[in-house]
Amino acid sequence: MISAAAVLAALLVTVPGYKPKESEAQQTTRPNVIFIFSDDHAYQAIGAYGSKLAKTPNIDRIAREGAILHNNVVTNSICGPSRATLLTGKYSHLNGYKVNERKFEINQPVFPEELQKNGYQTAWIGKMHLGALPHGFDYLNVLPGQGQYYSPDFVNGKGDTTRYPGYVTNVTTKLSLDWLNGRDKSKPFFLVVGHKATHREWLPDIQDLGAYDNVTFPLPATFYDEYENRDAAKNQDMTIDKTMRLKEDLKVHLDYDKRGAYNRFSPEEKKKFYDYYENKISKEFDEKKLSGKALVEWKFQRYLKDYLATANSLDRNIGTLLDYLDKSGLAKNTVIIYASDQGFYLGEHGWFDKRFIYEESLKTPFVIRYPGVIKPGTQVNQLVSNIDWAPTLLNLTGTAIPKDIQGVSFLPLLKGQKTNWRQEAYYHYYEYPEPHRVAPHIGLRSSQYKIVRFYGPKDYWELYDLKKDPQELRNLYGVKGYEAIAADLKNKLKDQIRKYKDDEALRIVEGGE
Repeated sequence: MISAAAVLAALLVTVPGYKPKESEAQQTTRPNVIFIFSDDHAYQAIGAYGSKLAKTPNIDRIAREGAILHNNVVTNSICGPSRATLLTGKYSHLNGYKVNERKFEINQPVFPEELQKNGYQTAWIGKMHLGALPHGFDYLNVLPGQGQYYSPDFVNGKGDTTRYPGYVTNVTTKLSLDWLNGRDKSKPFFLVVGHKATHREWLPDIQDLGAYDNVTFPLPATFYDEYENRDAAKNQDMTIDKTMRLKEDLKVHLDYDKRGAYNRFSPEEKKKFYDYYENKISKEFDEKKLSGKALVEWKFQRYLKDYLATANSLDRNIGTLLDYLDKSGLAKNTVIIYASDQGFYLGEHGWFDKRFIYEESLKTPFVIRYPGVIKPGTQVNQLVSNIDWAPTLLNLTGTAIPKDIQGVSFLPLLKGQKTNWRQEAYYHYYEYPEPHRVAPHIGLRSSQYKIVRFYGPKDYWELYDLKKDPQELRNLYGVKGYEAIAADLKNKLKDQIRKYKDDEALRIVEGGE
């Protein structure tokens, strides 16, 4: 039934010279969308996903007032390729962006172009990390490459560069609010707010320095994993022990005059940063004279303190956007999403970084609020992939979904409707050997099992029972009693490879029986 208010609004728009207020327009227009997209923010560092130590009240609020996806997986766990998958709704082998630090092919279709055709005003502000500026956006103001945490440069759609004083997360939010206030208010909008946080080297905002210094983080149960019967896990280069750098990553005795991130500080910022990291943290390190496990565990504590302190500003700025939506009257008709480009290791298996098909890397946070459409407190446990993000956004906005998009809208799951949803998710990682020597691999995850085919430098299979072994410590491939399960999963993997037209993967899998 159409409400009286909606009828009145419809009649008023026919009156010459009448312009509806934003709150009135909400009742008769398609929803706005704000997609907040962070970098390397682990789901296990978010309160809504069970963290007892991380402070994420605003991300938690979106989950509480909307839906949380518990099994949102990525197709290729690395930053640039994840962004390319968001834009195209396609796997890396089809959108052409398989590894980082390449140029995105801008002449291929991207879903914001469909939003533009449907009358949406579109913008991306903050980190994009695609090496090129894609079509489909009325406004672009993005960080070049990885960007900087302090006094960041931004490049607009014309290629002009501007440096802004301050901390990148705050600057990104301010630029986003400026665009929201100056946009064409006769149109619905789609805005991506791309944050640099929590990317390495984890430089917190000045106000967040030491935010977790009174916390001692428990070691993950797998911290001293010995990688038995898991060759790729054993031979990577992403451990807190050997790979994480005391100077560059943990800021022990930094060279503050070196060109790069640290010469971008204002004098006041530099003094506070120096006082904290040189006069406190570096002094503590010198006094302790650590070695062996004591040193590794100290590095772990410092890593988490810096990582979560960096995430504090991320969550605080999400709160700023939520407050803006409330005060402007936009909240009721705006879909707001928070997601990260992939998962991240916070000491599990002794690691940081991502890349592997294993759970902490494969799964990424995704929470979404849409008042009146998504019931508060909705829990989505089905396997959702990041190829599904684009078609879902198109579906939410009443926009046609192009046939070449490989993902499927999960709006029915958000609404709690019964649907014939996927039972497996397909994965393909490519980047090797640099920078972390994670072997390329192809895999399939189901609700209970995961099968993986590593290829180059060595070719071999792995199999895990996620119900019995959620930490993925026991490779069951070749174990007596699992032959039929392995064979069935191999067939399902081939079916997925064919479905998603990954010809290279099919040759690898069929050649490695």
